[in-house]
Amino acid sequence: MEARFWEAVEHEDLEALTTTLEIDEQTRLGELLPALSSWRRGQSDRATVDSWRYRITWSPVAIGERTATLSGTWWVAVPEGRADSARVAAVVAALGRRGARVVPLTVATTGRDAVRDAGRDVLAERLRREADTGGTPAGVLSLLALDDGPHPEHTALTTGLALNVGLVQALGDAGIAAPLWLATTGAVSVSGSDPLGSPAQAATWGLGRVVALEHPQRWGGLVDLPGDLDERSADRLCAALSGIVGDSGPEDQLALRDAGVFVRRLVRAPLRTPGRESWKPHGTVLITGGTGGLGAQIARWLVRSGAEHLVLTSRRGTAAPGAAELREELIALGEGGVRVTVAACDVRDRGEVAALLGRITSGDEPVRAVFHAAGVVEFSQLADSTVADFAEMADGKVLGATHLDALLDQDHLEAFVLFSSIAATWGSGGQSAYAAANAHLDALAEHREARGLPATSVAWGPWADHGMIEHGEVAEHLSRRGLPAMEPRLAVAALSEALHTGETSLVLADVRWDRFVPGFTAARHRPLIGELPEVRDALATTAAPDSTGPDDVADTFLAGLASLPGEDLDRALRDLVHAQAAAVLGHSSSDAVAGGRPFKELGFDSLTAVELRNRLAAVTGLDLPATLVFDYPAPVALAEYLRGELPSAHPADARTLFDDLDRWESALPELLTDDGVRERLTGRLNDLMAKLGGTPGEHTGGPSPDTGLLSATADEVFDFIDNEFGAS
Repeated sequence: MEARFWEAVEHEDLEALTTTLEIDEQTRLGELLPALSSWRRGQSDRATVDSWRYRITWSPVAIGERTATLSGTWWVAVPEGRADSARVAAVVAALGRRGARVVPLTVATTGRDAVRDAGRDVLAERLRREADTGGTPAGVLSLLALDDGPHPEHTALTTGLALNVGLVQALGDAGIAAPLWLATTGAVSVSGSDPLGSPAQAATWGLGRVVALEHPQRWGGLVDLPGDLDERSADRLCAALSGIVGDSGPEDQLALRDAGVFVRRLVRAPLRTPGRESWKPHGTVLITGGTGGLGAQIARWLVRSGAEHLVLTSRRGTAAPGAAELREELIALGEGGVRVTVAACDVRDRGEVAALLGRITSGDEPVRAVFHAAGVVEFSQLADSTVADFAEMADGKVLGATHLDALLDQDHLEAFVLFSSIAATWGSGGQSAYAAANAHLDALAEHREARGLPATSVAWGPWADHGMIEHGEVAEHLSRRGLPAMEPRLAVAALSEALHTGETSLVLADVRWDRFVPGFTAARHRPLIGELPEVRDALATTAAPDSTGPDDVADTFLAGLASLPGEDLDRALRDLVHAQAAAVLGHSSSDAVAGGRPFKELGFDSLTAVELRNRLAAVTGLDLPATLVFDYPAPVALAEYLRGELPSAHPADARTLFDDLDRWESALPELLTDDGVRERLTGRLNDLMAKLGGTPGEHTGGPSPDTGLLSATADEVFDFIDNEFGAS
């Protein structure tokens, strides 16, 4: 009865309503029905919007009297200009006192190696040499973000962020799988009494969250250091690096303060009582990216809310597609009571921003509100990105926000709204540059608040109908992974509420946690979301890994393959590919992807292909190429490739043979000093060559099998083995 009643109200169905209520007072109900319908829709919309609201908090975590000890070699990457600083010295000394053998890696911050793409190759080669001479490190701690001065070629970036990008890539190129920790200072604020000091360093936090998704097997975490690293803070740092912080498992996003250790958490954000009078637009309102899909939605809302003068900017201004039509639409929507200015302005250029502000305020009409919605979404794996890619992403978002922050008349400004993204909140594969830029925006809002200035940064989930995600396959993929696109009308309503309540940082996203959690937690423990009740429920009903580290997951899987005979091994690898492919596509059973069909026919796109690669890499421990699904476009072919790559996928007798060859090779120098052994060994090698199909004259280097070995030196014998048997 109640359901039928509210359905009739929502649809303003007077006949159904009177039938349901068994009354016949259509005249009176006809007056009441529109009000009831509007109220009901409003309640439903509010419930939907409330379900989208989240925020970041920092929770204290007790480490008790535990004293962390570190073992093995720890590399500490240090920016060249800060190598002699007291902070760096304190970190190095702290790790050394707690058992680590510290190897400082000073990375150039000036000169060609710091600014050219080849610097990645140079650093990777340096890391290989260091590992060869000093052994593989137990961990890597980067202090590179501490150099937060502008990059010499890309001023939208800090030198430290660029160096960290190169370090992550070089570690992968060098095959270093040690956990990487990225450290900052003043990049986060854990409370109102702890002002955020460096918005620029916060970009490294955005980068790190994506590294944690793309390379979970070699990720350590993010840690924000206190202003003074005293003995107690040093203990806390080592506790974090050793993994003993956290009651539910290792933490990977921490801030060390005088008051203790704080960990980052995503929590629900119930709508709070407005802290000021309801905000309403008036005077001049500036929208960057105003002719784009997102800017247009905001412009329509502002006109309906009473804005008197809208200034819509883009790089092309009136030449932008649809700009003229949008202007006419807005004027008509405002019934002649609104002025709309469409202006060309490259917000990356401080001079152009200053000139624009000068023009639109020339009549003593200050800008009352600004909505910084400029920016585009690009997808690229971190391993395939360059510093220039990061700079291009940051130019419009970071430089634009920085210029507006510096140039606007703060005395008259009532709203300063930055459009951020959930990519900066919890990371998004293929969006490292985008996440870094948006993390900078979130931090800028907090930095403005600490200065007593208006600021609101909203980390948006995807919008429907030409929002931040415009490509159909991207929107479909996100929906399958638990992030359906939000209706723009309700997204704007949520933004309006945030401005009414004076919130500084807010996450607005429609997250279906039962679908999102399995993929997000597939490779490692994710404490960021662990306190949400919906996440706990999802973890309890899925096979998502617990706090077991990614290396343990891979070791367990490889151990299970070791004893399998050939056919069973092939079947196990096919089952693995089918299961992971089904999980990526959101199927409950691998039956949906069995049958030998190519990945493209199964519905894979560029994003799901990368996600499948990431899942297989996490389970197997292999460093798989981003083009994996394109190189091996069907499950059977991919399983065969994995068999060839897995150490434990070789039959036991082959493994034993190669082990024996390695031992034999290491004993050769001593054996060859005996002429009798040399002669017998030569004969055996000739017999083996015959069995392997080798004949004199076919070898590619070293002595001839029938004449050269009797007089060969040890080095020549090694060369012969390398060329003929492929062993090193």
